[in-house]
Amino acid sequence: MTDLPTMSDLPAFRRRGGLRGRSLIPVGGERDVGVNRLPRDILPLPPEESRRNVSWRPGVFGALDIGTTKMTCLIGKGEADGSIQVLGYGWRRSHGIRSGSIVDIRETEAAIRATVGQAEEAAERRMDSLVVNLSCGRPLSRLVDAQIPIGGREVTAGDVQRLIAEGQARAWMEGREVIHTLPIGYVVDSIPGIADPIGHQCEELATRMHVVDMNSSALRTLDAVLQHAELKLDGLVASPFASGVSVLAAEERELGVTVVEMGGGTTSLAVFCEGKLLHTAQIRVGGLHVTRDIAGVLSTSLETAERLKTMYGAAQMGSDDQREILSVPLIGENSDRLVRLQRSRVISVIQPRIEETLELVRQSLDNAGLGRLANGRVVLTGGASLLEGIVPVATRILGRPVRMGKPQNIYGLPETAAASAGFSTAAGLLAWAAGADRDFGDISAPEPKPRGLVKRLVGFLRNNV
Repeated sequence: MTDLPTMSDLPAFRRRGGLRGRSLIPVGGERDVGVNRLPRDILPLPPEESRRNVSWRPGVFGALDIGTTKMTCLIGKGEADGSIQVLGYGWRRSHGIRSGSIVDIRETEAAIRATVGQAEEAAERRMDSLVVNLSCGRPLSRLVDAQIPIGGREVTAGDVQRLIAEGQARAWMEGREVIHTLPIGYVVDSIPGIADPIGHQCEELATRMHVVDMNSSALRTLDAVLQHAELKLDGLVASPFASGVSVLAAEERELGVTVVEMGGGTTSLAVFCEGKLLHTAQIRVGGLHVTRDIAGVLSTSLETAERLKTMYGAAQMGSDDQREILSVPLIGENSDRLVRLQRSRVISVIQPRIEETLELVRQSLDNAGLGRLANGRVVLTGGASLLEGIVPVATRILGRPVRMGKPQNIYGLPETAAASAGFSTAAGLLAWAAGADRDFGDISAPEPKPRGLVKRLVGFLRNNV
């Protein structure tokens, strides 16, 4: 006689060919032979229905990323498989921009003309309007509450529009123009978390909205520069918002994540949770400040400092950095002489500035008033995030899990995949123009005064879903 169990006594997965790993353990538990534990009864969730492919708007769209160090124009279209194909791009060094703001109109106009012209030539088509990034005008992010009485009847679309108008009126500030109006959620008679209140019956309807606005004069200047370049402003999108659109998966935005876009003149961040944009902020420090630090300390040109940062820079010291010797040309009276120095000397200049920038990011997140919603994973993107060793430094300083982010599901960018993080904002702008804005419910801002700007300049509400 044998003590072995019969085939009918064996669990189903063993009758099908034996245990090949924990992934084959069926829902319902496992038999732990070591401690003779009985299997637990677990009710599994039903399988999730497959999501439909992204439905892009038909046609070809253009996006312009006006950065402090570079300008990028992308012309492309959405594909049936949910990806975006870049048909042509322009990529030029910026002129007339400082810390994200226009400081020389003529130089900025010339740079925009050259960048857009290069993209139009590559795509073999002319663009009359573009979606542009918002980095100038000192953008501010605020949460605004609004409520209106309903009187026990059914909520209509008109009620929702009235509620949004009430919130936008509360958000209006003298000398500022609202760029994004993003309802975070609705409250029906103190019941929060309502995605769409239409059809609910209640006494009072309330909402909390995330509003991003900018300086009115900066918006007028941007509009004037584009008009001089024979272009129309089809939409404005906050730079970190655009980067989040391109580098984040939908599930990341649902669970909670912060995008930190490290650009040339500024570092900006955007906090997402439950699929909504909750907060944005801008820090006026970026990769160009690192370049200037290197040039100043080593007495070399900005061009050489940029090359040193790109080729040999890192966010923290390595074991071999003292043994690697670099030859650096000087500026001034000794411009013909080369000085030899250790790579560790270059890194010792870079590291404090990167640590300072990340500490400012942490301080901004801690002061955002979002509590645990700002404690999720951080995704670094932007050209200045490409420094070697930046992820462990950011993890230590921010006290949060950190990963690198680059544009997803977009093909034909100017650079290789390894360096494509420098084009995250431009890629997000193109996706926004093609239809990604529908996922966020951005609402056009009404004119608070008869001569308001946003209604004339920016149309964010798209009804052709």
